[in-house]
Amino acid sequence: MKMANNTFTRALSQGDKQVGLWVTLSSPFAAEVTAPAGYDWALIDMEHSPNDYMTVLGQLQVFANTTTTAIVRPEWNDTVIVKRLLDLGAPGLLFPMIQTVEEAEKAIAATRYPPHGVRGVSGSTRANKFGRVKDYTTRVEDETTVILQLETAAAVGRAVEIGTVDGVSGIFFGPADIAADIGLLGQPMHKDVWALIKPAAQALIAKGVPVGTLVMDTDFAAELLREGFTFVACASDAGLLAKASDAALAAVKGALG
Repeated sequence: MKMANNTFTRALSQGDKQVGLWVTLSSPFAAEVTAPAGYDWALIDMEHSPNDYMTVLGQLQVFANTTTTAIVRPEWNDTVIVKRLLDLGAPGLLFPMIQTVEEAEKAIAATRYPPHGVRGVSGSTRANKFGRVKDYTTRVEDETTVILQLETAAAVGRAVEIGTVDGVSGIFFGPADIAADIGLLGQPMHKDVWALIKPAAQALIAKGVPVGTLVMDTDFAAELLREGFTFVACASDAGLLAKASDAALAAVKGALG
């Protein structure tokens, strides 16, 4: 048995536009609601959601039956967490709060076996179909998506330096935290936030590094993709549920006068 191709990793390397969904409800059942929608990628979030390894596993199993590539954001750039998520079969990881080249190199090393990294070796995991995928160890480095998230002005200033570290699949800008870092807490769409992000993104694009982000505005998501961003998440499952719930109630109350 051979390892399957990671379509998301390949799409990023080829510059194919990828529209994503943020997945935060921490439930395989909830994931089944959104998984058939047909997003190119989904982000299963452990940093700001009550996910644990078992809920992540269930959601990975759901998305595995679709054309959507589900990657995972661990709660931190931690070698042990990374090892466990990769053994669970996560096709890719998005590392939060990367500030320096050294932190970027640590993240990459956690995803690679020796001598290229520090990932621990297990011969029987969900990732290698419990020993059945014979080329897993030789191909996993090329197939695994490794995205680094920049969340401060200082990190954005080092975007090209961080993004060109060997093994980086793409750079993800976190506008909410960047906004907070520059004194605009709660204003991720502020023009000053994007005046910081967009030049750094274009510098990365010029170097051939795929760039992405999360915005809750579908028109702006499309604008970013037209401007050269490769992977953009345009909504979250929790956000969509909240908006639809509010809208349905408001519609009925409005009709009652």
